[in-house]
Amino acid sequence: MRIATFNVNGVNGRLPPLLDWLRQSKPDVACLQELKAPHERFPAAELEQAGYGAVWLGQKAWNGVAILARGEMPVETRRGLPGDPDDIQSRYIEAAVGGVLIGCLYAPNGNPAPGAKFDYKLRWLERLRNYSAQMLDLDLPMVLAGDFNIMPEERDVYAPERWRDDALFRPEVRAAFADLRDDGWVDALRHLHPDARLYTFWKYLRNAFARDAGLRIDHLLLSPALAPRLVSAGVDRAVRGRDHASDHAPAWITLDAPTRGHAGGDRRTA
Repeated sequence: MRIATFNVNGVNGRLPPLLDWLRQSKPDVACLQELKAPHERFPAAELEQAGYGAVWLGQKAWNGVAILARGEMPVETRRGLPGDPDDIQSRYIEAAVGGVLIGCLYAPNGNPAPGAKFDYKLRWLERLRNYSAQMLDLDLPMVLAGDFNIMPEERDVYAPERWRDDALFRPEVRAAFADLRDDGWVDALRHLHPDARLYTFWKYLRNAFARDAGLRIDHLLLSPALAPRLVSAGVDRAVRGRDHASDHAPAWITLDAPTRGHAGGDRRTA
């Protein structure tokens, strides 16, 4: 099973590159972020023609998340994180696909920091941790995939000294990511590539992609019930270099089939 996450930076404006990537990469599940489209303008028909069923949560101009499943319809299980009924930003959607629970998220950017946007980011991350802890207690095979807007460590940013005060790299958000790992979530890319320089985002400015001046802010976190099935993980870096590309590249994992006899997931040693 191949699961990918891709901040498309506008699902309608960049639909042709998205469809090209789906045809070439053929992920079984694709989590999309930053749709920048109201709910009714999501291109469900075009994605269905490409072989993907979809559930989505749109929002005019900004945000928006979606889960695509190849050859089937994802079974939606949640829209939005619990903990703040007044939060109307479209940042989380969840669905079951192929026996795996998929949480697709688009965490707040948080800049400028400090400030109200940064405070909202910290509250949102706290809600994510509280909810994800409940899911860990259920011992389900689950992945949290998306644009976390966090560089967890210095090796996840090309020039850490330039990012010290940025909301994507401040100690508070790095601690929030570390808390998720301490709770039991496994950072799939870093687990399989402990020493590699892996980036998933390059700004459009100053020839950043050609210089490989990137950031790793898109992540796939696996529950303990799912982590033993992890086979491979990587970044489709070449997608970022194509015409009319998003400023993100897709990150992905592949999973082995589950072991029979354990409803919660595969308990083999990784």
